[in-house]
Amino acid sequence: MAEIVLCRIDSRLIHGQVMTKWVNQSQANKIVVVSDELAADEFMREIYLLSAPAGVKVECYGIADTISHWADNQFESGKVLLLLPDLKSMKQVYDGGVTVDQIQVGGLGGAPNRKVVFQNITLDDPDVEILEYLQGKGVGIIFQTIPEDVPMKFDEILKRYR
Repeated sequence: MAEIVLCRIDSRLIHGQVMTKWVNQSQANKIVVVSDELAADEFMREIYLLSAPAGVKVECYGIADTISHWADNQFESGKVLLLLPDLKSMKQVYDGGVTVDQIQVGGLGGAPNRKVVFQNITLDDPDVEILEYLQGKGVGIIFQTIPEDVPMKFDEILKRYR
């Protein structure tokens, strides 16, 4: 059974910070990317799979396949960095049985009706509803873009949002 050592929400998915800093910080040896869009795009999926540093395996599943793989074998073995592009996907995966103790929100880009709450992280009302739901389930939620940042708890972010 794999151990999820970091569950990160980042709309950019795999990028320099994830690869060089969070993999080292978490000591993950596997990245599981959860994205219906990426799972359906063979070309882009290959680019992501090839971007992993030496010794780090990358797997990409859609939401339904993630839930199924977790139920069947819990991602086999290793230390997993679970990476999702948005909070909606996180809620779907969580409700499907991939439960985690903590979520790190690390990058949600801007768009209309979104409010900047911490560096490059923005939220909207549906995001806040999902975060409150997950927090109500006992999930710890922090906001942190890079390891050098001091993590900010969701309760503090919520004050900024409102």
